[in-house]
Amino acid sequence: MNTQDILLYLLIGLTLFIFVRKFIRTKKVKHYSPVDLNQQLKQNKNSTLLDVRTKAERDSQKINGSIHIPLHELKSRIDELNKHKEREIICYCQTGSRSVSAAIILQKNGFIIANLRGGILGWNSAGLR
Repeated sequence: MNTQDILLYLLIGLTLFIFVRKFIRTKKVKHYSPVDLNQQLKQNKNSTLLDVRTKAERDSQKINGSIHIPLHELKSRIDELNKHKEREIICYCQTGSRSVSAAIILQKNGFIIANLRGGILGWNSAGLR
């Protein structure tokens, strides 16, 4: 086995490790479909929506009533969410991927969390505004 083979196997192993780790972490997060989230918001006022997209993405469209903290700022601004600690914080982004990362960060900090599956694109596809 030469050096290139070893590097290739290490790269494959690392990629597999990252994928499996993300999959396991994602399983620990509650996910709402857009339709289920819409019903949840209508029935339960004890939820907070958190938009973790960039400012430019948010400026183009948002879900009314949501709080905006971009994912890259979340760790430094997490204290802003302390007043929502007893509420379920439902994270969303463009497609539902970054919001899972945000939900995991919040969960590690003692928040009750969930994720909007499919993000705002799924929300729009479901005909919700």
